[in-house]
Parts: sequence; structure tokens; C-alpha cells
Amino acid sequence: MTPARFPDDVAEPFPEPPLSFEDREGRVIEIRGYDGSDAEHEALAEMYDAFDPADRAQGIPPSQPAAVRDWLDTILADDCLNVIAWHGDDAAGHATLVPDEDAYELAIFVLQEYQEAGIGTRLMKALLGYGQAEGIRKVWLTVERWNRAAVALYKKIGFETSNAESFELEMAIRLNGDADD
Repeated sequence: MTPARFPDDVAEPFPEPPLSFEDREGRVIEIRGYDGSDAEHEALAEMYDAFDPADRAQGIPPSQPAAVRDWLDTILADDCLNVIAWHGDDAAGHATLVPDEDAYELAIFVLQEYQEAGIGTRLMKALLGYGQAEGIRKVWLTVERWNRAAVALYKKIGFETSNAESFELEMAIRLNGDADD
């Protein structure tokens, strides 16, 4: 469900993929858009199969391999935007923008062994840069309010709280366009 309120101000430009950097652990990470290949689809499925159950939020990613693949088929569709963080041939993280009414919902996932190394921040910024380049105007997400690290990251990037009335926070950002849209 798209939030009723989005910020008036348009966010500053974000970097577009592809990009590469060295993470805090000294690993070379490349972020690039999903290419639609079977190899990339399978690499993402393997990443999600290895995902720590404690890092699952709001029921995603699914925990069963068949459910993971069905879910990936949905979020890797042509109307979605996806970026993947690669460490060599291994998917270390994934972020997606999924259309929802007149905005896009954002979801981001980083494998536990790659967390707290700066990958999530760069992955999210690259996804938002990709969204800006594609003309996406409004993006929103939900986050469990107890997840203070994620909330702080989203605020640092430019998301604003749009609804705080449930146990989850809704946060939103405007990438392009005017406040009237």
C-alpha cells in the first residue's frame, strides 16, 4: 500500500550502477543492474537460500527454496528495478524497486557475512540512482521500528517517516518530479 504522504523536496542525485568499491573488510564489491540471465537469477536464489532466518523481516525473503524462486520471479520482472552487489561471482546483496500504484516499494537484503561493511548503503544509493535515471518519482519502504540501524541508514540517505502509527514505520523519498505529483 503506497503511503499517502511523500516529502516535498526531491532528493539529491544518487550514483548510478555499475560501480565498484572496496568494502570495510577489504573485499572488492561490484554493484550492477540485474541482467536477466539465468546465471544471475540462480546466484540470487543461492544467496537467498543461504540467508540467515534471523535477518528475514516481514516474511521476506521466503525460507523455502521453491518459494524463494517464485518470489524472485515476481521481483525480477521487467517492471521492477534490481541491483546486485557482487563479490566475485557471489551475490552478496540485492535491492529492488517494485511498482505499487504511483510509487515503488524498496526492499534491500545483504547476506550476513557482508553486513556492516558499507555494502548496504552503497547498494541502496545505487538502486536509488538507477531509479532516478529511469524517471521514478516516489519510493517508499517499511521497516520494523526496533531496527534502529536500518531506520538511521534510511534517514541518512534521505528517507522521511511518512507513517509511524503501527509497529512498522513507513518511510518515503522523492527521487524526481514535483511535490504536486
